[in-house]
Amino acid sequence: MACLSRHHHRAWLTTQDMLQRCPLSAHHRRLHDDADSNPINVPSLSSAYRLFPVYAMGALDPTPEPELDGPDPIWNAVREEAKLEAEKEPILSSFLYASILAHDCFEQSLAFVVANRLQNATLLATQLMDIFCNVILYDKPIQRSIRLDVQAFKDRDPACLSYCSALLYMKGYHALQVHRVAHALWHQGRKVLALALQSRVSEVFGVDIHPAAKIGEGILLDHRTGVVIGETAIIGNRVSLMHGVTLGGTGKEIGDRHPKVGEGALIGASATILGNIKIGEGAMIAAGSLVLKDVPPHSIAAGIPAKVISGLEDHDPSLTMKHDATKDFFTQVATNFRDEKPNGAQNPDRNEVNN
Repeated sequence: MACLSRHHHRAWLTTQDMLQRCPLSAHHRRLHDDADSNPINVPSLSSAYRLFPVYAMGALDPTPEPELDGPDPIWNAVREEAKLEAEKEPILSSFLYASILAHDCFEQSLAFVVANRLQNATLLATQLMDIFCNVILYDKPIQRSIRLDVQAFKDRDPACLSYCSALLYMKGYHALQVHRVAHALWHQGRKVLALALQSRVSEVFGVDIHPAAKIGEGILLDHRTGVVIGETAIIGNRVSLMHGVTLGGTGKEIGDRHPKVGEGALIGASATILGNIKIGEGAMIAAGSLVLKDVPPHSIAAGIPAKVISGLEDHDPSLTMKHDATKDFFTQVATNFRDEKPNGAQNPDRNEVNN
């Protein structure tokens, strides 16, 4: 991408320097020299699909690799949306310019936005921006992930109006990207700094993700508040987690002690998943459930404690975001309830998580 090739070999500017110098970039000189220049055209959806493995609803093949050094349809769309919003809401024009239009690439803009949200009296925005930029611009997997994550928010969250709104306002997106930086720092041996970022994200966004946790790409943290993800948790690609989800341990044991969530899973609001257990690919955990045992792939688990109560037709429920159940689902639940023995023992033919 343009940003990586342009700045890969030079020291990063402070926020103030960047705002002073970015308007003099080639792009802004062109805008200045030609007041009637045409706005940036948002690439067609088919173009975006060719350049990124975009995980839209129903797009199930995550195999293609993005061309990180080619055109950037996500960034082009963000800039175009920001210019349109500045025209509609002039009072926000300075904010939109400083956050998006003054920057040369998506990475710079994200670093600026998140740094300003996390800053406090002792952890300055300029320091945070340097930290984020020095990680993101040298890490192509993160560059890929920040785009696939923003695509996930745009596709799966009906409250997300645009790529621009996800970048600027969605704290789940912000918390996720700071975790990616903290995770990189953790593996660089800079664990104190990684924990400092985790603490600050917890204070500001109400999301607590240990820096060592492994999180895939194309992730949605919907509504964000109250999400807790433990140190040895692993989350696969294309997973959607609602607010209040806990991926935790079961006590004071050490070592590998947190859940492993397979690709394409959908974890409902306030679901609690405890221990070193597996949530299979394409599984759905119903809201408010307490899961203590493995859940098979492409199945629905619900209850306290959770039981597997049906299979799933959707390959990746995280993409369709269908939390509602079918008539067949309710028929099966009613049948299982009727077959319960009076002494409380379960029907031996019933497929349960907690056998």
